[in-house]
Amino acid sequence: MHTRNRPLLIAAAMAAMVMQVLDTTIANVALPHMQASLSATTDTISWVLTSYVLATAITLPAAGWLVGRFGIRTIFVGSIIAFTVASILCAAAQTIEEMVAFRVIQGIGGAFLAPLAQTVLLDVSSEEERPRMMILFSQGVLLGPIMGPVLGGYITESASWRWIFLINVPVGVLASLALLALLPNRRGAYKKFDLAGWALIGIAVAAFQLILDRGQHKDWFASAEIVVYAVIAACAFWMAGVHFITRRDALFPRQMFADLNLVLCLAINFLFGAVLLAVMALLPSLLQSIYGYPAVDTGWLMTPRGIGMMIAVTLLGRTIAKLDPRLSIGIGLVIMGWSLWLMTAWSPEMPTSSIVLAGFIQGVGVAFGFMPLNILAFSTLPGEYRTDATSLLNLLRNLGSSVGIALTTVLLSRNIQINHAELGARITDTTFPINVDQHEILGSTGQAVLAAIDGLVTQQAAMIAYLNNFWLMALMCWGAIPLLLLARVRKKPQGDDAPADIPH
Repeated sequence: MHTRNRPLLIAAAMAAMVMQVLDTTIANVALPHMQASLSATTDTISWVLTSYVLATAITLPAAGWLVGRFGIRTIFVGSIIAFTVASILCAAAQTIEEMVAFRVIQGIGGAFLAPLAQTVLLDVSSEEERPRMMILFSQGVLLGPIMGPVLGGYITESASWRWIFLINVPVGVLASLALLALLPNRRGAYKKFDLAGWALIGIAVAAFQLILDRGQHKDWFASAEIVVYAVIAACAFWMAGVHFITRRDALFPRQMFADLNLVLCLAINFLFGAVLLAVMALLPSLLQSIYGYPAVDTGWLMTPRGIGMMIAVTLLGRTIAKLDPRLSIGIGLVIMGWSLWLMTAWSPEMPTSSIVLAGFIQGVGVAFGFMPLNILAFSTLPGEYRTDATSLLNLLRNLGSSVGIALTTVLLSRNIQINHAELGARITDTTFPINVDQHEILGSTGQAVLAAIDGLVTQQAAMIAYLNNFWLMALMCWGAIPLLLLARVRKKPQGDDAPADIPH
């Protein structure tokens, strides 16, 4: 793709993508402030996040068809405008119903920003430049989870939660003007829209997301609501699979899934989303509830991941691009697992340096593992499938983050209960200097002693539950390494339309 000003075009595409990625996490910190301002309940305020994720997940699969029908510039600029307008509406919302409706619009507009930015970076670069472009794209994707909580907390505390949406306006306006002037309105291969396939995928993803978001509040499968969601999701996924296998002009071309690299990268991308976002979701509560750090300090303690990633990319960026992507991803998974293993040795009494070190190492692992993933995914994939592939990669990463956060949250809650019961059972007259069975004799002093004991037991039970989650995620990282043995790379650069079946 030729353009008058390639650096400015790349900057505009990246700005739009980073704006959307940041908005996925920046609102988390502001939820308590929104709840008070919008007169929402604890249950309904969660829909501020859920509605956005659902709208994005349902809309994403249609990216390939829309670009083929209307052109990449039309869809990209239209998405930025919709996202920017919805951001203004979110900032002006006065009720929870208005906020949820505007977040749905924002999710629809933001769904295409990341895959289209990735497509633009691939299209404007030569075969030799694409590894560096994918590293640049990966940096932008990872910037949201790392900087979102810090930026959201600072804006909320110093100004108002409404400004976390209003900061999107200048970025959206400038990015849309630059793309409108510089991005050619190229179209992919036009095909009839697979409405049935899109509807089945949308229903399946929506039902699955509702299971993850509502399950914790409804006691999971003890609730008829969750069972209904599960049945709908299972049936829709099954019907979608049959539909895509049997229909010639399906929403996602079957030929795309014949590329083993893409299939493996979809699975590993799901894993990266699950592990990285789960860690980012667990750490704030751990640092505040166990270690007693205030919210601002918690945000800063999470930034070493970004520092580690940026340093690794700055010092080793060219080396990472030249390495066999399978080797680089393997090194990244090993380092990420190592950082999580270090976190399994944490205790309630621990210096801050251990938290900083583990975060820094994890950032280095992410740089080695996640960034070459996009290089491997497109190394053998024909160019006509890029838009569909980028939308699928983003969809799987989003689903992975939802699954990872839901799974670790459930395990954390249940393990705290189990650990509390087991630790509490060990406190007897022979293990404690005070007769706990006769605390009523001591009056208020006895009650205070029991409360102190219960607080210590709860703290230890929670600490063990966090460590169990870190163990699980470390094993997930290391367990994914054998999948890389199935991947293949090209012997030499090929054109977009060259055959993708020359492995070694």
